[in-house]
Amino acid sequence: MRKALAAAVAAAGATAAVLLIRRRRGHGRLRLRRGIAALGLAARGGARYASNAPRLFAAAGENRQQLRNDLALQTAEDVADTLGAMKGVLMKLGQMASYVDDGLSPAVRRTLSRLQDSVPPMSPELAAGVVTEELGLPPDRAFARWDPEPIAAASIGQVHRAMTHDGRAVAVKVQYPGIAESMAADLDNVSLLRRMLKVTAPSQDVDALVAELRDRVLEELDYRQEAENQRVFAAYYAGHPTIGVPAIVDELSARRVVTSELSTGARFAELATWSQEERDLAAETIYRFVFRSLYDAHAFNGDPHPGNYLFHGGGRVTFLDYGLVKHFTDVELEPLIHMVRDLCVANDPEAFRRAMEEAGFLVRGAPLSTGVIVDHMAVFYQLVRKSTPLTITPEYASAVVRRFFDLRSPVAAYVAIPRSYVILQRINLGLFALLGELNATANWRAIAEEIWPFVRAPASTPIGEAEAIWRAERAGTTGKAMR
Repeated sequence: MRKALAAAVAAAGATAAVLLIRRRRGHGRLRLRRGIAALGLAARGGARYASNAPRLFAAAGENRQQLRNDLALQTAEDVADTLGAMKGVLMKLGQMASYVDDGLSPAVRRTLSRLQDSVPPMSPELAAGVVTEELGLPPDRAFARWDPEPIAAASIGQVHRAMTHDGRAVAVKVQYPGIAESMAADLDNVSLLRRMLKVTAPSQDVDALVAELRDRVLEELDYRQEAENQRVFAAYYAGHPTIGVPAIVDELSARRVVTSELSTGARFAELATWSQEERDLAAETIYRFVFRSLYDAHAFNGDPHPGNYLFHGGGRVTFLDYGLVKHFTDVELEPLIHMVRDLCVANDPEAFRRAMEEAGFLVRGAPLSTGVIVDHMAVFYQLVRKSTPLTITPEYASAVVRRFFDLRSPVAAYVAIPRSYVILQRINLGLFALLGELNATANWRAIAEEIWPFVRAPASTPIGEAEAIWRAERAGTTGKAMR
């Protein structure tokens, strides 16, 4: 009996081992295929420019610039087609590229912007299969009405319009089949990432950074976590005059399907055609959402790209997609408070340097003057160092990004990004680039002083006045002061 049991256990173990090996081999093949596709994209771009080098050399003036623009557009088309089809982590990189670099021509930017909210969708049959597996019913039974054509598509899922049996219009996000394996394969291609990080920040704990990125990105794959994040934001901003967060429909949400109230509004590309006054109001609301969430709700929605906003005029904005959210403890938030207070309010450079060292942003005892350190960091705080109206231009946004990756600065060898703050750097890489697209003007310091917990200044704008009323009402409703 024992021999038979032992044989059965051994057989089960052998079967499990074989399945594990097959799974690992399959994962390795997927990683290889996606790596080859990415390398092919780079190789085609290099070959394209190499084959046209003689023409570039011979051309002059406007003709040379036109040729460069044509080549850039061909490359952008290739990037949009390749990364849009691949989806996952690599597509997210393409999304970032579509709005960070002000050196791109308008045609190239428009081409790459396809990756923001319109990529090749999965078939209606595949989407229905995911819904059936997750909700236990096909979509035409789980919902009173189901539109098989998606209304939006993104890096890991697509959104369908539907109607619940109790008459609510909803948006149903359905995860692409196999996207978990694709993202895992992308994240396992870390050797290049490690080399890049070692070059851009030699003092960086690269393994900690990669681990944090992996944790946050893989969280996106579980829509139950996204639904919980969205519930937190929706509860916090309930009744806010300009910030909207769609409510989650719990009974129609699962691991790979998340259902929320349907929101409609203008996309970012349409907002860009509105008056400057409207763009400024929308930018103010986005700014308030990011920093009010950070300092008050202790949470940062780490995916600030144009596809995640709907605009309604008068500064009203609906915020979508809560898959990449970082929640901060009081201990994690404290260094950020010290840094901005010491530099922008107390104007104490030495205290600012100590705060950076204590937080792990700067190597202790770095052989640099405090003046050099402050000069390097000043671009990140420029908007809030003085109380005066400032315009966030595309040039400023690009200057922030360039400073972030500036290897020539003597500070570069001594700065680091502590693991807790990796996702927060999307403020530098995404938020300011997005606001720069709008050429948004405001007294950002005055708005920040309303939000900073160590100032809590009175309202400085009409939106701020409406927000102050909301805060007072919310404090009365909850029976306690808001953070």
